[in-house]
Amino acid sequence: MADWTIWWLLAGAAVVLELLTGTFFLLMLAVGLAAGALAAHAGLDFTGQLLSAAAVGGGAVAIWQRWRARHPAQPQAGHNPNINLDIGQSLTVEHWRADGTAQVRYRGADWAVQLQGDPASAQPGRHTIVALQGNTLLVSPSAAAPSVASE
Repeated sequence: MADWTIWWLLAGAAVVLELLTGTFFLLMLAVGLAAGALAAHAGLDFTGQLLSAAAVGGGAVAIWQRWRARHPAQPQAGHNPNINLDIGQSLTVEHWRADGTAQVRYRGADWAVQLQGDPASAQPGRHTIVALQGNTLLVSPSAAAPSVASE
C-alpha cells in the first residue's frame, strides 16, 4: 500500500471522527494528515511527510485555538439579553410559594416565575428577570428595590 493511501485513509478517519464527535480540532488534524498525503504525492520521504503533517496540523490547531480564544461562545438564548428582550426587565412578585416559585402577571399574561438562589430567601417585591427556561421566568431580587421587611 502506498504511503499517500495511508495518509488519505487517516485523514478520512479523522473527518469521520470529527463528524461523530463535533470536535473541530479533529478537522484541523485531518488537514494536517492531508498535507502528509500531499507530501507523499510530491515524493518526499517518510520524515518529510511526517514533518509536513505535523507542521500543517499543528499550525491549524494553533490557529483554531487562537481564533476561539478571541471569539468566545455566545450565551444560550435563554440567558442572552441580545436575543431575549425580557432579560433585565423587572416585575413584581406579590406572593412566593415555599418552593421558590410564583405566578405573576407580566406583559398581559400569566407567567410562572422561579427565584434564582435559595427559595427560603424569597421575599415579595420587585425582581429582575435574569433568564428564561421554557415559559418560566427566572428572577432575582432587584438591587434597587427596597425589601418588604424594611418598609
